Amino acid sequence: LRTRLLFLSPKDLYTAPESCEGRCEEPYSREDTCHCHPECHRYRNCCRDYNWHCHPKGFSRSQDAITDQELLHISEQLYQVDHNKAQPTDVTINPQHRAAPEETGDQEDHSPQPLYKHVNEELFSKPTYSSFIKLLDNYQRVTGREEEVTAEELREQDTFLKEVMETELMKKLFVFLHQKNRYGSEQEFVADLKEMWFGLYSRRDGEQDSSGFEHVFSGEVKKGKVSGFHNWIRFYLLEKRGVVNYFSHNFDGPWDTYPDVLGLQFSWDGFYKEVGSAFIGSSPEFEFGLYTLCFIARPGRACHLSLGGHRLSIQTYPWTKSTYGHGRKFIATAYVISS
Repeated sequence: LRTRLLFLSPKDLYTAPESCEGRCEEPYSREDTCHCHPECHRYRNCCRDYNWHCHPKGFSRSQDAITDQELLHISEQLYQVDHNKAQPTDVTINPQHRAAPEETGDQEDHSPQPLYKHVNEELFSKPTYSSFIKLLDNYQRVTGREEEVTAEELREQDTFLKEVMETELMKKLFVFLHQKNRYGSEQEFVADLKEMWFGLYSRRDGEQDSSGFEHVFSGEVKKGKVSGFHNWIRFYLLEKRGVVNYFSHNFDGPWDTYPDVLGLQFSWDGFYKEVGSAFIGSSPEFEFGLYTLCFIARPGRACHLSLGGHRLSIQTYPWTKSTYGHGRKFIATAYVISS
C-alpha cells in the first residue's frame, strides 16, 4: 500500500488548470481547459492525468478539491468577518459619469469632480491599514527598473503579514486552506504569502522589477499605460495629492454598503487606465484574503464568489516565467471582474 502524504507537495499547492492535481470531483466549468469531474470520461474532456489522480487508486484526495459551492460559502464567511471595513459614514464617493463600453478607451475626463468626496482617515490608524499604507511607497512604478528592497521594507512586509494574520478574516481563510491540505501550519501559510505576493520577478528587460503586491495594490506603468492598480486606498491617497485624475466609471456593484465594487477610468500622472476595477471601502485584509483564496483555488480562471448574497468573480493569473519553492508560482495579477 502506498502511504499518502498528509499535505500537498509544493508543486501541487496551486490548482493547475491543465491537471487534475487537487481537482478531483471539481464541478464542470466551461472555463476549464480540461475536466476532473466523474463524467469527464463520458464527454471525453478529462485532463490527461485524470486516472492517475482521481481513480480510486490515485494519489489525490477528492475531499481536497475546492468546489464552486465551497468558494461561495467561504467567501460569504470572509465577507461577514471583515470587521475593519469602512462603514457608510466613513466613505462617500461621487461616481458621476457612467461610461458606455465604447467610451472607456477615449481618455476623456467626463467627471469634473474627484471620485472621493469624503474618507474618514481614522480608518488608516487601524493596524492593517497603517501597515498596508507603509508598503505603497516601496516601489519603482515603471517596469524595467530594478527594485531595491531595503531591510526596513522587508520589516514592513513582515509587519503587514503579522497584522493581517491577527484578523479573524485571515485566520478563517487559513483554517479553510488547512482543511483542504494546502498548508500544514500557519507559519507555512505566512511564509508562502510572503513569497507569492512580495517575491520579485521580471516583467521587463530581465530586471527584478515587479511583484504581485506592487502590481495589484500599488500599481505599475508599462509601455506608457497604467498596469494593475486595483486598490481604493492607494487611489484615494494619490487623488488627494492631485496625481490621480478620475475620469468615469463603467461598473458600479449592487452592494448598498461596503465593500462595494467599481470599475473606473483614470489617469495617473498622465498615464491612462482604461478599466481599473477595485473594491471600495474594504479592509486591506479582505482584498488580500480574497485574492489569495482565488489564486490558490482557481489560478488563471474566473473564481466565482458570493458577497452579501450577490455574486461576483475574481480573475487571477500566475507568473509563469519564473517560480519559487520547487515550482510554486508568483502572483502576476488579481482583480475583480467588473462587467
